[in-house]
Amino acid sequence: MPTTVTAHVRYRGLTSRDLALVAVFAALIAALSVTVAIPIPFSPVPITLQTLGIMLAPSLLGWKRGSLAVATFLALGLAGLPLFAGGRGGLAVLAGPSAGFIVSWIFAALVIGLLTDLMVRRGKYSFWQGLVINALGGIIVIYAIGVPWMAVVLGDAVLASLLSMAVFLPGDIVKAVLTAAIAGAVFRAYPIPPAGRPVADESADAAADGTGTSRDKNA
Repeated sequence: MPTTVTAHVRYRGLTSRDLALVAVFAALIAALSVTVAIPIPFSPVPITLQTLGIMLAPSLLGWKRGSLAVATFLALGLAGLPLFAGGRGGLAVLAGPSAGFIVSWIFAALVIGLLTDLMVRRGKYSFWQGLVINALGGIIVIYAIGVPWMAVVLGDAVLASLLSMAVFLPGDIVKAVLTAAIAGAVFRAYPIPPAGRPVADESADAAADGTGTSRDKNA
C-alpha cells in the first residue's frame, strides 16, 4: 500500500540573507538615531527617531532578526560609537537618565517581533493589530522601564517624570502608526521570508497518529 508522508516546514538558524538584513536594520536604527536629536529644556532625554527604528526592525524582520538588529546597534553604541542621542556612546550612558530607555529597546523588539510573527502566521498583517502591537512594545514597554529609571537617576518623582514624558507620547504614537503603515505595505508588496533555513518537520504529524508520520493509505 502506498504511503504519503506529510511534512511541515520549519525555519531554523540564520542564513547569510538574514545576517545581511540584521546589518541593514542596525545601520537604519543608527541613521535614525544620529540624524534627528531635538533637545527638550526640561527633560534630559531629547526627541529622536530611534524608536521608529526599534519598532520597524521587529515589525518587518520578526523577533529573531529584529532583536538581533537592535542588539547589534546597542552593542556598537555601548562599545563607544556615538550612536545614541546627542552623539553619545560607551558604557557611561548606562549611568545616565536615559539608560532605562536604552535597555528597554531589546525588550520592546522582542514583544513587537513575537506578536507580529504570531499575527502573520495566523493570517496576514493587519494595520490595526500592528498599531496595537507597536504601541504595546514601542511605547508601553519602553516607558515602563525608561520612566522609572529616569526618575530614580534624577531623584525626581515618578509623576514628574511621567509629565515630562508626555511631550514624547504624541511623537511615539505617530511612529507606531507610521510603522504599522510601512509594515502593512511591505507585507502586501514584498513579504520578507521567515528567518532561517527551511527544514521539513514531521513532529507535528506524530501527534496525529502516534507513529511520527501522517499516512494516507490507499487500498
